[in-house]
Amino acid sequence: MALLHVDFYSDALGRSTHMDAILPEKSTSSHWKTLYLLHGMTDDSSTWQRQTSVERYAEERNLAVILPDGELKWYTDTPWGENYFEFVSRELVQLTRRMFPRLSRDRADTFVAGNSMGGYGALKCALKHPETFSKAASFSGALDAAALPQLPDPLADHAYWEDVFGPVDQIPGSENDLFAAAQHCVENRPDVWMWCGTEDFLYDMNLRMREHLAALGYTLDSSEGPGDHQWKYWDRELPRMLDWLLGGEARACR
Repeated sequence: MALLHVDFYSDALGRSTHMDAILPEKSTSSHWKTLYLLHGMTDDSSTWQRQTSVERYAEERNLAVILPDGELKWYTDTPWGENYFEFVSRELVQLTRRMFPRLSRDRADTFVAGNSMGGYGALKCALKHPETFSKAASFSGALDAAALPQLPDPLADHAYWEDVFGPVDQIPGSENDLFAAAQHCVENRPDVWMWCGTEDFLYDMNLRMREHLAALGYTLDSSEGPGDHQWKYWDRELPRMLDWLLGGEARACR
């Protein structure tokens, strides 16, 4: 595999940013299936590489992986004009397809995944742009934006959440509400994969999302197991998720 570190200008963000790209070197395929892999709240574009064996897993599966930097903005278009959702869900896909012409343009070959904050971003991308992403995966995702400021041990203060999402009492039903997004997505619904540890502080919101998606009839592969919010669990589950992306059948959750 080739690992590229790319600095570039983003029109959506109005400034320079960066990403990493893991690309097949020896593939004879004319088009590469592509995973856009999003990092969590305290991480950056390099963390998946440093904390997991994603490069080796991708090489074994002939998969291209794009790792953007989302900073601390929750892959969201903030009230202050920082358009991280526009960047990751539209511009990044278009830009990487121009830079790397062997990335497949086919929806069936285009996936998005992430952990924690990145799990939120991955589901948001797929639910709001199902014409682009056919499958989305979440590792211990922070999937309920309205509940984040109310956690017993808050991840950040009230001012931070309003900087990202706007007034917190207006999150339910807004563009940042994944429960509403899942309800409004009625055509070309993406398949969804979820995993969360039973000791994770985000476990309850993952259960709520699983029940919500199942009630709406999504094709869902959802599992859980002992564990909290740590990379050792996400690295363990990553190969299983990649196999699901590349042809494993999602099972309907009942």
